[in-house]
Amino acid sequence: MSIKILLINPWIYDFAAVNLWSMPLGLFEVAKFLSGYDTRLQVIDCLDSYQKREFGVGHYKKEFVQKPECLKLMPRRFGRYGISIDEFQRRFSKTNCPDVIFITSIMSYWYPGIQKAIEIIRKVYINTPVILGGIYATLWYDHALKNSGADIVYKGHINNDICLVFESLGLHLENLKVFNEQIIYSDFFNYPFAPILTSKGCPFNCSYCASRILNKEFAQFPLNKIMDDIINFSSKGIQDFAFYDDALLFNSDTHIKPLLREIINRKLNIRLHCPNGLHARFIDDEMAYLMKNAGFITLRLSLETVNSERQKNTGGKVSTDDFKNAVAYLKKYGFTKKQIGVYLMYGLPGQELSEVKDGIDFIKSLGVKINLTEFSPIPGTQCWNELIEKGIINQNIDPLLTNNTVFSYLFSGYDTKEIEKIKLDVKKYNSL
Repeated sequence: MSIKILLINPWIYDFAAVNLWSMPLGLFEVAKFLSGYDTRLQVIDCLDSYQKREFGVGHYKKEFVQKPECLKLMPRRFGRYGISIDEFQRRFSKTNCPDVIFITSIMSYWYPGIQKAIEIIRKVYINTPVILGGIYATLWYDHALKNSGADIVYKGHINNDICLVFESLGLHLENLKVFNEQIIYSDFFNYPFAPILTSKGCPFNCSYCASRILNKEFAQFPLNKIMDDIINFSSKGIQDFAFYDDALLFNSDTHIKPLLREIINRKLNIRLHCPNGLHARFIDDEMAYLMKNAGFITLRLSLETVNSERQKNTGGKVSTDDFKNAVAYLKKYGFTKKQIGVYLMYGLPGQELSEVKDGIDFIKSLGVKINLTEFSPIPGTQCWNELIEKGIINQNIDPLLTNNTVFSYLFSGYDTKEIEKIKLDVKKYNSL
């Protein structure tokens, strides 16, 4: 008999939230994996309804909610983003009495969304087991065990270990022995764009990033499978594609360049976006040419800082000279200021505001857009350990306090008026 499984992507609880080609890719991987077994899958995505704008991005609907006690000092209103509670309950009432409920977690400091979903679930299905997985469950396992309300917290990526979890619940996953490779995201989720993941993990080990913690190894996927997915989505009318890779341009001669050539040769009517920061050192003349002609519209480059020592200490993935060259190549082939955004971090351990201002001046000199990025500490990273050693945070800190907006305000030591002045200056420059 088929096992009935309900998959839930919960709300975002934060001070601000915008969908920039974001969808629950991890939950899709769960759905894809479980499709290889005798299961009946249902999905509730609390984030699939938002005010869609150009290229499929847009603002989520927001409902103001009471701030958690630890955030009382924050001078901003707190909100729940996504569908209404009534809409969630309506969708939930239409589900076919699941045997197991899976709920995902993305940003660790969004865990109130998980708590709220499970609270509602328990009012209807008291004894149905709830399994929590995803980034929060993996990075904050102990906190999730104590606070999420889930029966089981599953660490890491979905694999055959999940069969043992089902067995512990008295359920047996029967392998169908026939796996449908044509399963795509739109079979489960409703978004006007499609994600592209050409690899997993990252070959770099930046001091502030959890990629190497979440993925122990770096691997790039076969190009023919990636191309098949793009063609499949394109045939369904999807035009906007967002790359989710942490290191899209790595091994470019044998990976992304051949893929872009194939996209160009097929003359696909698509637009490509890269919301994750690209490694500028891998952008040469040919790369810029291929990106332009393949249909890239949105580029985000990782700079983080112009301080050469910090560049080395945080991972050494870019130098200022590399960055200058990359921007020059992109501009040569017609990429504009609006299309080229640069991630510049502030709030890193030991980082002075003067360093941030130097970075802003440098980016302005190149005539590209500035994307100020607030640092958020992640357990297990080098920056996290440094903050622990300095006594700025402790191991038992509430994940809510690692929210980038919150951490910058409470722990960076910056003058808040000076930060607001910098943000206003950047906003004015970007609008020119």
